Amino acid sequence: MQITTKAIVLSSIKYGDTSLIVRAFTQSDGVKSYLLKGVLAAKKAKIRPAYFLPLMQLEIVANHKNKGTLENIRDVKVSIPYQTLHTDVIKNSVVLFLAEMLGNSIQEQEQDESLFNYLEYALHWMDVHQLSPNFHILFLLNLTKYLGFYPDTSYQNSPFFDLMEGSFCKSPSLNPLIQEENLENFKKFLGTNFEALETIQLTKSNRRELLKTMIHYYRLHVHGFREPKSLAVLNAVFT
Repeated sequence: MQITTKAIVLSSIKYGDTSLIVRAFTQSDGVKSYLLKGVLAAKKAKIRPAYFLPLMQLEIVANHKNKGTLENIRDVKVSIPYQTLHTDVIKNSVVLFLAEMLGNSIQEQEQDESLFNYLEYALHWMDVHQLSPNFHILFLLNLTKYLGFYPDTSYQNSPFFDLMEGSFCKSPSLNPLIQEENLENFKKFLGTNFEALETIQLTKSNRRELLKTMIHYYRLHVHGFREPKSLAVLNAVFT
């Protein structure tokens, strides 16, 4: 079935000498993988490799057979042109990290309009604003709303947060916990929007510890989650 849909690129890998396999989160059908034959060889083709940089926002015309096989893209254009995400070195490092986190976390092959709208908004916001070093932490925390494990903020004054249960608790358990200074920093992000990021002050070591905690939170709640290889690059950028 031919379909026109918006899509956000999660990854693209070279296949053979001239082709790409592109994995994208589509507005119409969730995660889809596409085989673009010969796209690396055809210099004047209307479908160019530059369309498939990480987290590019596209509008594609595709054939969806929905049989679990690689699909085909017939036409593509940029949906929301970026001004800075792939040209600013620091923003691009964040893009690579977030693309890997999204690729590891979004697994459903069905429509999720609210998740798509969040990604569309958050990436555009990042593109047109000065980058806060806390952006990726809030991005990942907000993403858990759509993945089904946003923290339960009841009893927020409790001294522990149970990462397995996703809730605050008054006494420690055998599960992994957030506590003390890391917990206070964690709570600064709850209920916060991107516009308020500049009010959150963290040291570099505190930010790194909190990001480590967020990744552990994902590991506990996302089946088959893999440690992002780009984390080392991101940490180097913000040191």
